[in-house]
Amino acid sequence: MKHSTHLQNNPRRKAKPSQQGHAWLLHHLYVLFSSLGRIARTPLPSLMTAAVIGIALALPTGLYLLLENVQQISNDWESVAQMSLFIKPEINDDAKINAFAKKLEQHPDIHGIRIITPAQALEEYRQLSGFGDALKALEENPLPAVIVIQPASSEVEANQRLLKNLEQLPEVDIVQFDMLWLKRLFTIITIIRRGVLILAGLLSLAVLLVIGNTIRLAIYNRRDEIEIYKLVGATDTFIRRPFLYIGFWYGLFGGLIAWVLVNISLWLLKKPVKQLAILYESQFELVTLDALSSFILLFCGALLGLAGAWLAVGQHLKNIQPR
Repeated sequence: MKHSTHLQNNPRRKAKPSQQGHAWLLHHLYVLFSSLGRIARTPLPSLMTAAVIGIALALPTGLYLLLENVQQISNDWESVAQMSLFIKPEINDDAKINAFAKKLEQHPDIHGIRIITPAQALEEYRQLSGFGDALKALEENPLPAVIVIQPASSEVEANQRLLKNLEQLPEVDIVQFDMLWLKRLFTIITIIRRGVLILAGLLSLAVLLVIGNTIRLAIYNRRDEIEIYKLVGATDTFIRRPFLYIGFWYGLFGGLIAWVLVNISLWLLKKPVKQLAILYESQFELVTLDALSSFILLFCGALLGLAGAWLAVGQHLKNIQPR
């Protein structure tokens, strides 16, 4: 009777959910750092594998930053795009030109204007052309007044509409606004951007293959250990876990190497680009990897490592059965 009472007062209790979660977390942390230890035991092969992954990740990242810098330059070019309105020769009175310019200032699609009078245009041509003595022989100034317009919008379609409206004004003789080269540049950038995406996809596939081959070799080297695990009843999830973390570490280290390679490249380019910007009197600065871009690069590397390891383990683990 006492024995039965003792059994009732001391039943075998299952672990609480919080305790199970704590044990699960501790096991994952143990496997995470033990897999890092396995990689550290073979430093040179591990470094070579991570370097291959890093180079594969650095190429599309560097091309992406190159496109971002070209896009920034092209946006600056587009923002300073100007229209030149050549006024009809019969309108040579400064008062009429100023009145016409004030009317243009009220247009909602015009950000600002600058007037070049015929006298100013002739003086500028005399200084730049080198034909100052020949121009003295002219009886009258053949150059028309020019109004330089800064459009309010940087969109090509909006500027094309403004161009058509200005061409219909009776005071305007010719409107000069060449946006074709900018359209071509944007089209080239779009094509290159598509090519970078394709290259990134191909190199991501290469990373998956590198990780898969590395995990396959790791599984082959631990074949006997895996067979013993299966003999004692270990699940595939339990056996798969260390290999997934190995893939994670390889991908993360590859992302770190890619981050270092890209930043070193940008550091080497920073000084000559700055000197070139000074020569062109520009405030241009290189677009570099910010915190968000760095996180995305490392995250993509770790994710590719996990994906490659998952595919490799799923393929090869089921072929290993205890003998």
